[in-house]
Amino acid sequence: MPAKEELPSTLRRSPKKAQETWSKTHDSAVGTYGEGERAHRTAFAALKHSFEKVGDHWEPKEEKGPSDPQAERSGADARQGGPTAGGVDANASKAHLLELAKRLGVSGRSRMTKDELVEAIGRANDRETARARRQSD
Repeated sequence: MPAKEELPSTLRRSPKKAQETWSKTHDSAVGTYGEGERAHRTAFAALKHSFEKVGDHWEPKEEKGPSDPQAERSGADARQGGPTAGGVDANASKAHLLELAKRLGVSGRSRMTKDELVEAIGRANDRETARARRQSD
């Protein structure tokens, strides 16, 4: 199935460039791996290199590059899997994460460590995505 028909809701609310990045990578991955989870994971990995999830959509990152330790792995290490930051750019500066947390209304953010900010932003993103999906139903 072409990626345009499978575009996740968070990407439908995102810039065209994010949609194109995900779609082109997904279609290429389907040709290589077949339909399914692996094609989706590959498309999201490419997306996270240039975009970060903010609330219910994706925004361009300040700097391109891997978004978390899992994305930094390559080859056989990458295929081992592991936890990701779910679209949060865990490699961004603490100042950037604090600004995102402020935009998302994360309370207690000024006392959080960088890792705690990444987790809190991830939870806030999940809440915003769920809210947006409920509103579109």
